[in-house]
This record gives sequence, structure tokens and C-alpha cells, in this order.
Amino acid sequence: MSDVTEDSEKAKRRRRQTQYFGWILVAMIVAGLGSFGVTNFGGGIKSVGTIGQQEMSTNAYARALRDELNKISQQFGTQISLSQAAPFGVAERALQGLISRSALDAEMGRVGLSVGDAVVADQIASIESFQSVSGSFDATTYRDTLARNNMTIAEFEGGLRNDSARQILTAAIVGGFQAPAPLTDNLYNWVAEKRGFTVLSLTESSLPAPLPAPTQADLTAYHAANIAAYTRGEAKRITYVALLPDTLAPSMPTDEASVRALYDGRIADYVIPEKRLAERLVYPDEAAATAAVAELAAGKSFDDLVAARKLTLEDVDLGDVSKTDLGTAAEAVFALRDPGAVSGVISTDLGPAIFRVNAVIEAQETPFEDVKDTLALELQADSARKAIAQRTEALEDLLAGGATIADLAKEDGMTMATTDFVAGATDNDAIAGYTAFSKAAATLAEGDFPEWIGLDDGGIIAMQLDETVPPAPLPLDDVKDRVTADWHAAELAKALAALAETQKSAIEGGTQIGTLGVVSVAVAAGRETQPDSAPSGTMTAVFSMQPGEVQVLAEGAQVAVVQLDSITPAAPDGEEAVATREAIAASLAQSMSRDALALFTQALVTSGGLQLDQAALNAVQASFN
Repeated sequence: MSDVTEDSEKAKRRRRQTQYFGWILVAMIVAGLGSFGVTNFGGGIKSVGTIGQQEMSTNAYARALRDELNKISQQFGTQISLSQAAPFGVAERALQGLISRSALDAEMGRVGLSVGDAVVADQIASIESFQSVSGSFDATTYRDTLARNNMTIAEFEGGLRNDSARQILTAAIVGGFQAPAPLTDNLYNWVAEKRGFTVLSLTESSLPAPLPAPTQADLTAYHAANIAAYTRGEAKRITYVALLPDTLAPSMPTDEASVRALYDGRIADYVIPEKRLAERLVYPDEAAATAAVAELAAGKSFDDLVAARKLTLEDVDLGDVSKTDLGTAAEAVFALRDPGAVSGVISTDLGPAIFRVNAVIEAQETPFEDVKDTLALELQADSARKAIAQRTEALEDLLAGGATIADLAKEDGMTMATTDFVAGATDNDAIAGYTAFSKAAATLAEGDFPEWIGLDDGGIIAMQLDETVPPAPLPLDDVKDRVTADWHAAELAKALAALAETQKSAIEGGTQIGTLGVVSVAVAAGRETQPDSAPSGTMTAVFSMQPGEVQVLAEGAQVAVVQLDSITPAAPDGEEAVATREAIAASLAQSMSRDALALFTQALVTSGGLQLDQAALNAVQASFN
């Protein structure tokens, strides 16, 4: 009976996995076509290539592209364009996925693999988007939903049928793989082995004497020897003209009445009444509350009373409250000023209650005179942004009419400057702090026509590329602080490494490592452990050592002496050992399945013959830009 039950459970899990995978495929079909639409690219381009007789449609490639773009956009937390995603290989992944699916589809056609109408109907009927308010399948809703997503019934059902059949073929390929027991055991023994070790971390304070200050000759030599680190990358020399709120704001008129109105509108920020951090414990009646007060007098704490009501402190916490918040209980609660003070029984709208005051927050008032200048500047900045918005159209007309950057600079309030911009550099001029400027400057090319670009503070900017400035070494005087810090770090690393070698020799000669400084001891650490204040490669070194062995580990100025104390082999049995072995075996089986599917698919592609239409691929990609 147990075998039957186990088989039944396995079958249920397979059905759930199949159903779950099917839902994913349905969602991909709807989301992909819905976001892209059914379009014939270039008027008559319908295919981006073939594998044997299997056609890869432009719409299928578009759906694959959209899916990959959505995935990477979710990672970045914002919608990414195809051109922005190009460095991440989005187009290549989309095409490879389409090729793999098409190869499987071609094989399904060859062997005659398909699913029946009943299977497709059941899947469609189970999709909530196609159901009425009563929960049953609604044909009108089905047709309308597909229409809104630019899909025909034949297209949707054909895609669903193919995806279901492809799932069956894939399951047949990847099913049944089991990890070899010897490999699982070897990996388990490797993963579960533990090491005990002692780490002596060295810092600048460990040195017998402080490092001397560098001489000018030291800095000159270090700068010359490491000139690549002090060479500014190729720069774009850009002349720009900008209309910025900060530039216009001082000239914007304002008056005290407007400033006072702004202050009054935010009065809650400037006049904060006295408050209490309080907790409230409500009782069902006066008698219960009075009995609780008696328990307090007998030595119980407020926390005890809370626990007796089967509540938590979070349940009774009121946060910071004013008299207005407390209503009729205000005077009694505000009479409590000592932290931790507990009231007697107080009548509230919720019934008799006991309050505890944990802190007193004194009233705060910021006078108008203290903030009026700041508020006035805020009003002027807002007026400046509005003035810029009103002038933008006229300024755009000037550019369209052939005005140059120099011509625009003559307009009232304009700022004109030239900057050498290096993409990704941290020492660009302040104007590069505007994200819109940096993005535009990074793609600016010679001959680009200037156009107005909106900035995040409400300003606008236009720019032109004057020339490309080749990489150039930065003079020592310009980077002296950096060179000094780098020289110090390099000298410290050398001094600590030398000290560590001396201490290593002493330990190997019989000196106890703990007598040489403050140490940290790990009794039984796994490979995933990373000791504090130790180089990142510590565990790799530890698992290559023998008991009693000593090594010096260095990562820049982070230097440590490590001694291996013990090796603890993997536990042969036990609950944790079984769970770890099962996880390793499952991971290996999954990896083998993926490899088998990849090899099978590649064989299908090779035998079927892959033909790609680059013009069609380019047309689909162009539609995303």
C-alpha cells in the first residue's frame, strides 16, 4: 500500500508541475503577443529563419525579445530598452531560445507528437482571464481577451498546443536521470568536511613602529611607476549651454506673504506639540482594570499584565501620541512624565485602560524667522522651474532655426561652459552629476545636432562635441592625495607581509600563535565560511592545508597568519547528512537533464540545418528602438 501511495504522490507532483509549467507558457504567450502585437515586419517579412521545414516567425522572435527585456528590466527595477540591454546579450539569448524551441517543434512534427483538442480546451477553460464572474469559461470573454492582445483564436490555441506538446517531448528527454552514487558521495564528503583553524590578523597597529611619512621623492617615484592608475581616460570635450533653476532662482521675485503662506501650510512640520511614547492596555470592565492595578501594586510589571491578556507589546503600543490623539485620557496620561510610569485606571472610548509612558517628547517650535530664507529660496526655485518650462518651446524654436550653442548662450540666464567628460569617471565636472547629461554625453558623436535635454531639477541643457581628447597622465600635484594614500597602502602591505613571514617562522619554531596577538578561532567551519578580518581566500587556503601547517595570506593591506588545527570529516549518517546528500543528488540530476536537453536540441539544429535571415532579425530588433 505504501508503494501505491508513494506512486500516487509522485504522479500528483508531476501533474502539479505540468500544470504550473503550462500556466507559465500561457502567460508568456499572452504577455508576449500582447506587448508586441501581431505585425508583418518590412511589409512582407514573416520569418527570421528556418530549421529544416520549421519556420521561426518574426512574431515569435519578437515575443522572445520582449520576454528577455522584461526579465532584465525586472532586475534593474526599470524598463530597459533593447539598445541599453545589448551589452547583456539579450538579443542573442532570445534568438538562441527561439532556435531551441523551433528545433524541438520540428522534431515534434517529424514524429507526429501533438496534444488533442480536449487537452487544449481543458487548459483554456482553467485560465481565470477567460472566465466569467461565476468562475466558468466564457467564450465571449475568451475572444475579447485575445482581441485586446492582438491575437486570433487559432494563433493562441496553436501556440498552446505546441507548448504543451513541446513540454511532453522535453519531459521525455530530461526524465529519469539519477546522479551516480559515487559522485554524490564524493561531493558530499567534499562539501560537508569541516576545518578548525586559528587566524592572526595583522593591522598597522601590529607593526613594531609606525610607517614613516613619504618624501617627495617617494611620491614622485610611485606616481611614475604606477602612471596608468593616474591617467585620465579618453575624454569628450563638450561645450554646453544650460538654463538651470539655481541660476535663475535669485532673480525670481517673491514676497513675505507668499513665504508666510508656505510656512502656514506646513505648520505641522514647524510646530510639533508635546507627545508621549505610550502603551495602552484595555480591559473589558472597571473591575478587571482595578484588579490589574492591584496586581501592579503587589509587584507585577506592566509587561506581566500584557502577557496575562495574551497580547504582545506590539499589540498595545500606541507610538508617539499627542493630547489630541488620546482624547479623554489626555490629561491623565500627560501627567505621567517619568519613563516607565504606569497610570491607574483611565476611562477611554474603548473601555477602562491602563497606560504606560515610555518617553516624553517635548514640544518643538521652529519660528517663521528661522526658516523664511529657506522657504523663500524654495519658492524662487519653483518659480524658476516654471519660467524655464515657459521658455522651452521658444528655445527649441531657436535651435530648429539654426541657432548655435554660442547664440543660445546670449539668452538671458544661460550658463555656457566646456567640460572634458569621461564616461564612468568619478572626477568629471559637476554638470556630469545630472544623469540626463551623463547619458547624453556618453552617446554624443561628432556632428550631432544640439537639442534641448530636460534635467531632473527642471533645467534644460544642449551640448555639442568639440573634439575627442586622448588619454593623458594626471600631474602629481593634481592627484597628490591619491598617490599618498596609495603609497601608504602599498608600503603597509609590504611591511605587514614581512611581519607575517617572521611570525610564521616563529610559530613553526614552536611559538604559540595566540601569544603573538589577538586571534580568532574556528572550531569546525565549512567551506562557505568567511572569517572576519581575513583575506577573501582564507577558506580556500584552509581546505588545502594539513593540521599544524601555517600559511601567510595577503590581500593588499589585509594580511593574516593562519594555522590549521584540525580536520573533521563529513558525518557518514544522520538527518543533516541525508538531506545534504539528497540535495546534491537532485542538483546533479538537474544538471545532467539540462545538459542532455541542450545536446539533444543542438543535434536537432545541426541535423535540420539552420538558416537565419539577418535582415528580418534586424527589422524585428529595430521595432524595439
